[in-house]
Amino acid sequence: MPNAPHTAPTFSIVVPLYNEEEVVAQFHGRLATVMGALGEPWEVVYVNDGSRDRSLAILEELRERNGNVAVVNLSRNFGKEIAMTAGLDHARGAAVVVTDVDLQDPPEVIPELVAGWREGFDVVYAQRRVREGETAVKRATASLFYRLMQNIGGRVQIPRNTGDFRLMSRRAVDALLKLREQHRFMKGLFAWVGFPSKAVLYDRAPRAAGTTKWNYWKLWNLALEGITSFTVMPLKIATYLGLAVAVFAILFGGQIVVRTLLFGNPVPGYPSVMAVVLFLGGVQLMTLGVIGEYLGRVFNEVKARPLYLVERYLPTAPAAAERDALLETAPTR
Repeated sequence: MPNAPHTAPTFSIVVPLYNEEEVVAQFHGRLATVMGALGEPWEVVYVNDGSRDRSLAILEELRERNGNVAVVNLSRNFGKEIAMTAGLDHARGAAVVVTDVDLQDPPEVIPELVAGWREGFDVVYAQRRVREGETAVKRATASLFYRLMQNIGGRVQIPRNTGDFRLMSRRAVDALLKLREQHRFMKGLFAWVGFPSKAVLYDRAPRAAGTTKWNYWKLWNLALEGITSFTVMPLKIATYLGLAVAVFAILFGGQIVVRTLLFGNPVPGYPSVMAVVLFLGGVQLMTLGVIGEYLGRVFNEVKARPLYLVERYLPTAPAAAERDALLETAPTR
């Protein structure tokens, strides 16, 4: 159902994507079926994050055939977290759903999210009950990461087994968009804004087509992003480790003094000296690395660059018609 002119839709679906030509059309077909059954005006905002395949061309074709499709084409690849933010910036709905295009998060779950929103919850997040299509190693590391974040996150508690798939009310989205830091860990930002929340359990499916863009190196960097964005615990650990090494050095030095006074001063062995030097050097380098991670984030923030640049924005057809009508009625000079 296309949106009526001059009015915002009830629902906006934000879909960031990168090189997903194999699955875009299939995703949109399933999404349109689900949203049409809800009987409310809706739009889908696709954010093309610098794709190098035919993803953008397919999105433009979808927009030509569907009046409720908007396309945000970023000037280059900025990463999923930034692309998601760009989609939220352009979403106009009273409720906004964030999901992926690979169909691991089934669009058929959206009505359950909507039901939670209609109950009065501002955030209804989809919590994975089953994670199909993922290796045992990935499931184990994901579980470890969520457990770690819950223990060190302080007042911000990130729900376990929860990704970006969720529905947010307009006031929750507006609050989220006030947070404009460069290093964006969206799962943490979703939790930080708060508001009444509800979980909806679902079974995560394997990818419908294509290959994942998240290798273990990227997942590791995302984990570092999350830890350093929402806690200073690594700095505290570095401080405690330095204190422990200092206490150990004092005790070790005292023991050497006592042994020298009682038994003379034998020449210490080379292996023990090297072990101590390498240990202290490793601790110092690790501490400097932790400090460097936080310092690098400060450096990126103080530059105050925009989060992203839009190469082209193609609004939904009603929005385009409204714009053209305004241009026609504008006084000429």
